[in-house]
Amino acid sequence: MTVEIRPETPTDIPAIHALTAAAFLHAPHTSHTEQYIVDALRAAGELAVSLVAVDGDALVGHIALSAVTLSDGTAGWFGLGPVSVAPARQGQGIGGRLVEHALDALRAQQAAGCVLLGDPRYYRRFGFASEPALVLPGVPAEYFQALALRGPVPAATVRYSEAFEARA
Repeated sequence: MTVEIRPETPTDIPAIHALTAAAFLHAPHTSHTEQYIVDALRAAGELAVSLVAVDGDALVGHIALSAVTLSDGTAGWFGLGPVSVAPARQGQGIGGRLVEHALDALRAQQAAGCVLLGDPRYYRRFGFASEPALVLPGVPAEYFQALALRGPVPAATVRYSEAFEARA
């Protein structure tokens, strides 16, 4: 079947939670709280973009984007993640399609840019790069990356939603 990318619906929520937990179960560099982060973002009304990848009746991927705060007051920046793909479907391009659709959604919203914490070798293909002037305290600089969608990358410290502190 063909994988369809679409916005999440309320009936997808339990499957998103289960999928996210499974996707990060054996991942390196995880707190195993990603499913709770997505739930907390949704509960706080902070999911700016939430897309699912569906193959037939099976939910096989999910991506979340939420607003981030920049210390210089620049508005319109978002954080990408978590991105989850069912373990049996990883390596098939589903994550990449989710990222592309999510970035298209941000462009449609006239977003200024997007940041993420992830593998630079993977996210470079979408235009993300480490930007020394844009900082997320406490993480290795090479893994914190940005993509300007409108205007320059600001010089600022980034703060994610408190939902990223969610635990079980």
